[in-house]
Amino acid sequence: MSSNKQKVGLVTATSLVVGNMIGVGIFVLPAVLSNYGSISLLGWVFTATGALILAKIFSNFSKIIASKSGGPYVYTKVGFGDFTGFLVAWGYWIACWISNGAIAIAVIGAASFFVPELASNSILSAGLGLSLIWVLTWVNSQGIKESGKIQRITTIIKILPLIFIIIFGAFFFDIDNFPKFNLTGESDFSAISAVAALTLYAFLGIECATIPAENIMNPDKTIPKATMLGAILVTILYILGTVVLFGVLPIDILQNSPAPFAEAAKIIGGDYGGYFVAIGVIISGIGVLNGWILITGQISLATAKDDLFPPFFKKENKKGTPVVGFVIGGVLSSIVMLMNYSEGLVEQFEFIVRLTVLVALMPYLFTAASYALVVIEKKLHTESWIKTFVLSILGFAYSLWAIYGSGHDSVFYGFLLLLIGIPIYIYMKWLKSK
Repeated sequence: MSSNKQKVGLVTATSLVVGNMIGVGIFVLPAVLSNYGSISLLGWVFTATGALILAKIFSNFSKIIASKSGGPYVYTKVGFGDFTGFLVAWGYWIACWISNGAIAIAVIGAASFFVPELASNSILSAGLGLSLIWVLTWVNSQGIKESGKIQRITTIIKILPLIFIIIFGAFFFDIDNFPKFNLTGESDFSAISAVAALTLYAFLGIECATIPAENIMNPDKTIPKATMLGAILVTILYILGTVVLFGVLPIDILQNSPAPFAEAAKIIGGDYGGYFVAIGVIISGIGVLNGWILITGQISLATAKDDLFPPFFKKENKKGTPVVGFVIGGVLSSIVMLMNYSEGLVEQFEFIVRLTVLVALMPYLFTAASYALVVIEKKLHTESWIKTFVLSILGFAYSLWAIYGSGHDSVFYGFLLLLIGIPIYIYMKWLKSK
């Protein structure tokens, strides 16, 4: 376990939640949602409700298992045993390093706003992407406090453009710009389901404060607060930001804009407003990459400490960081980036969703179910078991629905990714028996 010098408090833990939830995608998402109409706001509310239920489950679980790192992995393992815990950790770990490679590409796409050569010079763009991955890998290897500093700064900078649009955009709001209720031609239920599946991706990361629990001061108090504060803050920013954009930008411009927040900022503050938001998008990408690199190393470390991942993952440097896990994650993320860096931002965003949605949702599903099991086994909250069961059932049902709504391809490829890990689990069990 790390020394007290390598522990962080509420502000950094909350920044990890907010920073890992708000990535590059949210700056593009309102343009996609405008194609569905203003019904998409109901989709936001539905998704946010499910996300807050899951956040509450993670928050409660972190009080029961406060001092052990691993978050959804350790919560699943306590409830369902080694094998299910391993599958959750394995899928989550894969989702992390795939996403990191894709996030690096998205940052390059955002940076091409200022350096157009990045869009045409593959050597320059690949070099910048690799530099981002490895500089932030090095930062994380210096300890969670150093990583936390980057996370705090980038989180503040990334939410400033959103706050700017929400506050000043209200003065440019025109109800005539607001899209009609349902533009899809489908039923309202179908439209809300489609929107909820899209918006769900923007809430992935609510569990991030639970993963480096051993590096957080007073984890039984800090983690629950950070999880709920982060989830609530992000929900408010997402919904209000979408509402304001719907009222500021005419529907034909909004539907075809690759950067709707920057477009709105130009209306509000001219070219400088657009530059301000564009810089915010770049910083947002850097911050989310930093946070998920931290999580990649921490999840593999926690699993290796339980002898379910190869032992080299639990090697820590003198600052208490899983440096081998960071390096392996960095290599794999670099490979993903080099294989796909020629893709555009929209295509890459779809790539992230397709490959990670199921393996990111599985931890939510099993954590929600495990919560009720652990409460029963430990005889906790005996005076409010009904509330516990309702919370667990709602979280489980929401996660199950989200997996179903993610589409056949996501379930198929995600399931294959999980199955690939089974030989690793067998090998680790054999190694342990020796």
